[in-house]
Amino acid sequence: MDIISQLQEQVNTIALLALNTFGTLQRDAPPVRLSPNYPEPTSKPSEETINIAEHPKAMSAALVDAAKKFDALVSALPLSGEEAQLKKIAELQAENEAVGLELEKQLKAAEQELKQVQALFHQAADNCLNLKKPD
Repeated sequence: MDIISQLQEQVNTIALLALNTFGTLQRDAPPVRLSPNYPEPTSKPSEETINIAEHPKAMSAALVDAAKKFDALVSALPLSGEEAQLKKIAELQAENEAVGLELEKQLKAAEQELKQVQALFHQAADNCLNLKKPD
């Protein structure tokens, strides 16, 4: 997999982790009193509440790890100036043109061979139709 695809995959991973982290935090957040006019929310700490306290730590650690992997991939990208990129583009275009010419030569040779095979086929078909023996 090329580095751009890896970067895209890592961005998707970070987005998924962030979405899950925020959703879990929202789902597991304890009730909070919004105003003194409202009654105090009733919450009973349970064993599940204690286990929930560990989830944000694990999720944030996974998010940080994913961000570090992304940074490592970005730092692995080749850094080159505009001149180097233009030179590389020119080299690739020249290579593309050379390969194109070679393919064109091969196509012409294949077309000639096809014409020869077709002529032989027509000759064989004519011989069969005329009930002549091949020469």
